[in-house]
Amino acid sequence: MRALPLTLALALATLPGPAPQAATGCARDAMLVFDGSGSMDEVGHDATAPTRIIDARRAVREAMPDIAPYRRVGLLTYGPGGAHACSGINLRFAPRADAGAAVVAGIDTLSPGGLTPLAASVRAAVEVLGEDGIVVLVTDGNETCGGTPCALSAHLAETAPGLTVHVIGFRVVYDPFSWNSPEAGDYDGQTVAKCLADATGGLFVSTETVDELSDALRVTLGCLVVGEAPRRITPRLPI
Repeated sequence: MRALPLTLALALATLPGPAPQAATGCARDAMLVFDGSGSMDEVGHDATAPTRIIDARRAVREAMPDIAPYRRVGLLTYGPGGAHACSGINLRFAPRADAGAAVVAGIDTLSPGGLTPLAASVRAAVEVLGEDGIVVLVTDGNETCGGTPCALSAHLAETAPGLTVHVIGFRVVYDPFSWNSPEAGDYDGQTVAKCLADATGGLFVSTETVDELSDALRVTLGCLVVGEAPRRITPRLPI
């Protein structure tokens, strides 16, 4: 599937309205797979600017009130806390109702560290969901633990046709020479995780700002509301 521009994806989205019982399209459970790798806490060219994790926390706090009343959401984080740099995959909780506060708390307590086991993290989320559901992967870069997201995506497309993986790149740091990302060279300038969305019919959304990340979370985890007119979102996008 060709990646949709953020403007198009958001223009088509309808955000939740005031009555949870009116929401439709939310029967499928979702797992949010969130980047807690060390690069999320790196300081950029502007040493006074917030790090990725600080802005990501803001985006999650803004988005979850529009998502949690309508869809059962679980949380898995990757990066910190493992016995070694690639083993920090932490299933915080499986999909449950009204998980907004728990998701926010889980991201707020992330202390970034470790590397980026994209394939293993998505595989762990799929094990929770089974063959039907939605995975939303947030990442700032490529696989760095030797995994093969593209091979995984082909396997999921064949064995779990009811599963959709959306990928949100947040200020992606692209490294085509990554020593432990065997498929990275096929995705020039983008995260290799894009193939997960391509193969499963999901969206690939590239974001740079808090507002863009928040809107992307609403689009990928949100759902339609009966009787609500579509609300158009116009994010600030880089040229």
